[in-house]
Amino acid sequence: MKFGGTSMAGTERIRRVANIVRRHQEAGHEVAVVVSAMAGETDRLVNFCREANPLYDPAEYDVVVASGEQVTAGLLALTLQAMGCKARSWLGWQLPVNTVEAHSKARIEGIDADALVAAMQTGEVAVIPGFQGISQNGRVTTLGRGGSDTSAVAVAAAVKADRCDIYTDVDGVYTTDPRIVVKARKQHYVTYEEMLELASVGAKVLQTRSVGLAMKEGVRVQVLSSFVDDDAPLADTIPGTMIVSDDELARIQKDQGMERQLITGIAHDKNEAKVILTRVPDRPGAVAHIFGPLADAGINVDMIIQNVGRDKGETDVTFTVTSADLVRTQTLLEERQGEIGFNRILTDPKVAKISVVGVGMKSHAGVAAQMFQSLADRGINIQAISTSEIKVSVLIDEDETELAVRVLHTAYGLDAESEAA
Repeated sequence: MKFGGTSMAGTERIRRVANIVRRHQEAGHEVAVVVSAMAGETDRLVNFCREANPLYDPAEYDVVVASGEQVTAGLLALTLQAMGCKARSWLGWQLPVNTVEAHSKARIEGIDADALVAAMQTGEVAVIPGFQGISQNGRVTTLGRGGSDTSAVAVAAAVKADRCDIYTDVDGVYTTDPRIVVKARKQHYVTYEEMLELASVGAKVLQTRSVGLAMKEGVRVQVLSSFVDDDAPLADTIPGTMIVSDDELARIQKDQGMERQLITGIAHDKNEAKVILTRVPDRPGAVAHIFGPLADAGINVDMIIQNVGRDKGETDVTFTVTSADLVRTQTLLEERQGEIGFNRILTDPKVAKISVVGVGMKSHAGVAAQMFQSLADRGINIQAISTSEIKVSVLIDEDETELAVRVLHTAYGLDAESEAA
């Protein structure tokens, strides 16, 4: 079981979490719990580091920011003990959670879970701070933002858990953002592949790395809400969304006589900025001169369009980066204008990416055409397009984001038929 920062924000919410954990243990489960720091606590600790030394040592930074999860782990263990449960905390170095030596962005190499499993078999609830581990040199490491989801999946894999329940402030994965489309439906099952695509194009339910690890290790992940009444049904009744393999979903649908839906969800992301380089020389290596330096600077490029070459041996190149990287991108390219040979650089931070995701695309034609036609019918202009085997993404004006999401949600038949649906 994993609980995020909003679930752990204060003693009252921690007591609610402890009650959920206690009920599952009383139902006969061996339980391990991974916790995040209280909401806002990691930001507070990061600011302390910056105030102490703007050029902080990443190893000492990890020591500071890892303490947020240590606090909530200890508090949850204490609260469980007060409820009569046998519980203890296991810090990253105590298990240990072994990671590569990459402070603030470490990657889990493995978890020695023998002592943890032995303790759980005696009826003890294991409470583990997420986001942290230990390097080969014995130093505390952190996994980067959102790392607690990854910690939870890694622990679940190490103890060979039946399931990894990720408790958040939402009660599952919806066909789209319910704040935009009131008829959005909660999905009972989503495949790893679909969840990876949804997470990568703006859905904030799960962190991408955790989904990738779950897919690699075959860990069944359930997304559900921690903001439930004390008498709410246990997670065994699957009130949330289960993330499973494509094969498992196919078996479930066959057993239940369900037809596989074409589209799983519509995602949107306003954290996009468009960059256009005009009159780039249309010759071998020209594009490498653009994107090579961006890659070296750690700037991730998403959509890329190269227009048909002009008569003068020139072309325009359009691509997108995250909004946070726009200024760095513009500065870096302007410094290399002579080397690249472009005429002007044009930028537009007021764009949004809309994505349609679903494994049904593999076996059905016309998904992209339906998307383009539905948007055209409402006068929404498409500025860029990118595709994968199970995803089609388009770039549009940011002001048309909500309209586009509603139009596509209806066009693909995802609207709930009634309140009960």
